Amino acid sequence: MTAIAPPIPPLALDTPGALSIRGLNKHYPIDGRRLPVLQHIDLQVQPGEFIAIVGASGCGKSTLLRLIAGLETDYEGQMQLDGKPIRGPSLDRGMVFQDHRLFPWKTVFDNIALALKHSRLDKAHVAARVNEHIALVGLQGFEHAYPHQLSGGMAQRAAIARALITQPKLLLLDEPFGALDALTRVRMQQELQRLWIQQRSTMIMVTHDVEEALYLGDRVIVLEPRPGRIRHVIEVGLAHPRERNAARLQSLRQEILGQLLSQAGH
Repeated sequence: MTAIAPPIPPLALDTPGALSIRGLNKHYPIDGRRLPVLQHIDLQVQPGEFIAIVGASGCGKSTLLRLIAGLETDYEGQMQLDGKPIRGPSLDRGMVFQDHRLFPWKTVFDNIALALKHSRLDKAHVAARVNEHIALVGLQGFEHAYPHQLSGGMAQRAAIARALITQPKLLLLDEPFGALDALTRVRMQQELQRLWIQQRSTMIMVTHDVEEALYLGDRVIVLEPRPGRIRHVIEVGLAHPRERNAARLQSLRQEILGQLLSQAGH
């Protein structure tokens, strides 16, 4: 029998990893006119919560993630992390992309260590932290390997380790397993779930895979396209680790797919 997760406590903005988004609007100027991309986004994310965002291509999922990361700063509304406005990139927000973005001329160790380049840690402490995170993602023995010597899943593990090593309050994942084969993707989902259970960082992941969203997320946010708006919020309500064939997940999958298909019909 699948365990039911305990209720998430009320949001506390002074707790590390609490994200508050209110009245967020985003547009791009195209041919002299304003093209709305995101509209009236209101979202409260609990500290340590795992949020998955799904929606049709072009609904603004990745744009929302980039705004939270501070990679784009032209928007209307308010975004706060732990009560402080998000005004640009910061080490308190890590990001993992679909492409691992490792430097091909650097080893796994050096790629991960690069995230600590501006830290106040001495070399010994940097090395210890890097080795700790290499072990965390199961890459022991590949410290001196180069990206071209790694499988796709291993390269993404290194990218996740690099994002986690700065101990961010919030980890953002933009289709992190989208380029992987089906079997590797399943394994990486299990790995990410294990890391989240162990670290309990706040995580927000964009994905096109509804099953992935339900397997990992505490809540699944369904975005409606043109412009991107929150159409529905699904409370998964199952404890981690989860069974992929849980009846509730199958029921929620049909509900979300029905919503996405109805969007495609309009």
